[in-house]
Amino acid sequence: MIGETTEYTMTVHGEQKYTVTGAIQAAPGLVVFRMPDDQSLNCAARWRIGHHGGLAIAEAMRREDALKGVEVLVQSGIDWTQDTETIQAAVSNDTVHDLTAKLTWAWCEQPGSSYMPGNVTGNGTYSDADIEAAAAEFKADGYNALEILHAMTHSVPWMGLDTNDFNEAHNRIAELADAA
Repeated sequence: MIGETTEYTMTVHGEQKYTVTGAIQAAPGLVVFRMPDDQSLNCAARWRIGHHGGLAIAEAMRREDALKGVEVLVQSGIDWTQDTETIQAAVSNDTVHDLTAKLTWAWCEQPGSSYMPGNVTGNGTYSDADIEAAAAEFKADGYNALEILHAMTHSVPWMGLDTNDFNEAHNRIAELADAA
């Protein structure tokens, strides 16, 4: 049922199967899930749109953007409940290019395209200790609230947060950093 969580088996590198718990059944044939921490260690975009057949269609930095990407895919008129081969045979290269362009407007990209050095699997999740460490760093550097906001939008784990979570984290950091 749409909106419910489910198990999802993704196909990695064409052959390997990996089961993800907590995937969101976002539309018929499409799920949104957070990449497990032991997969794609250098990919800051931790949210994926997956086809029920196991292949990733797109990735997004934030869950809310992945869900917007699903809306784009649903509006395409493609029946995503079909198997992968049927969809590939029916969809032209022009349609693929058009969908790719539309997905970028929803902040979704081709899977594996958001490389960052190091292990960035914690993007989009944080702890109180992360808040305190960031506040101490920004306070030591003399950042104001706007400078903190800008720095957070370009760094892990903050850039992977949905809007409300990001705003809450920013407010907490700015307050602890005594930023005006």
